[in-house]
Amino acid sequence: MTEHKSLAELSPPLMDAAAPGLTLYSRGKVRDTFDLGDHLLMIATDRVSAFDVVLPNGIPDKGAILTQMSKWWFEQTRDICPNHIDEGGPWPSELSDVRDAWEPRSMTVRTAKRIDIECIVRGYLAGSGWKEYQEYGTLANLPLPRGLVESDRLPEAQFTPSTKSDTGHDENISIQEMARKVGTELTIQLQQLSLDLYNSAATIALERGVILADTKLEFGFIGDEVHLIDECFTPDSSRYWDAETYRAGVSQPSMDKQYLRDWLETLEWDKTAPGPEIPEEVILGIRDRYLLAYRRVTGREL
Repeated sequence: MTEHKSLAELSPPLMDAAAPGLTLYSRGKVRDTFDLGDHLLMIATDRVSAFDVVLPNGIPDKGAILTQMSKWWFEQTRDICPNHIDEGGPWPSELSDVRDAWEPRSMTVRTAKRIDIECIVRGYLAGSGWKEYQEYGTLANLPLPRGLVESDRLPEAQFTPSTKSDTGHDENISIQEMARKVGTELTIQLQQLSLDLYNSAATIALERGVILADTKLEFGFIGDEVHLIDECFTPDSSRYWDAETYRAGVSQPSMDKQYLRDWLETLEWDKTAPGPEIPEEVILGIRDRYLLAYRRVTGREL
């Protein structure tokens, strides 16, 4: 899996996208977004977060991987749900000096009114879902059949929403609570869109020998129409496994952020800021896994 590179051989990670002359629209855990007037320029930095905490050092090339993989998936899924991508305009003259470095990690998008819900879909029993099932026999408070084991494929994909926070912790909520927050009609629409998008992407990934175990999606309104926004089926927002080595009953080797979470779980850290420094071995391990997911799914080199 490793490319046998050291950090010294890679470009330094982009931690903050400083853009003199442009107005900062928002700064999330990973993306810095700038106001272009009728559009937004989203720059995916190399920042990495875990347990909703942005860690001190970044992952080289991570922002480019997330952006290019998102663009690929947005194209694959646009017939299921429109998305906010609107490329083709001129590159901002204020950023001419950084175009070569920033363009691979950038998306020009239409401004959307974000719906503050993380639309999570789980197709397999892993992560926090596995922990909940072990303790209560449920997933997002919904009963599951007895006798399931870690990494089991669920009888059908489950929609398990959570709140959306740019800086703090997201919190799991029930579908009923989601309906109270955003309305019953929109909840039904987002649930169906999320399941349709996941099922389509899981099929595409499996054709490439990759299991899409779960994902989280974000939506927003452009005008009166719901659009898929932010990122799409990246290793930051999804859990990817190798279909050939998959075996129910054990934790799966991942091509996603789980490698970082597993390392953090070995530390005496209370999952609040500031997070611990990531050692070089773990940084390179994360980068290798993200690159592998990108190559396996898209069939492209970065």
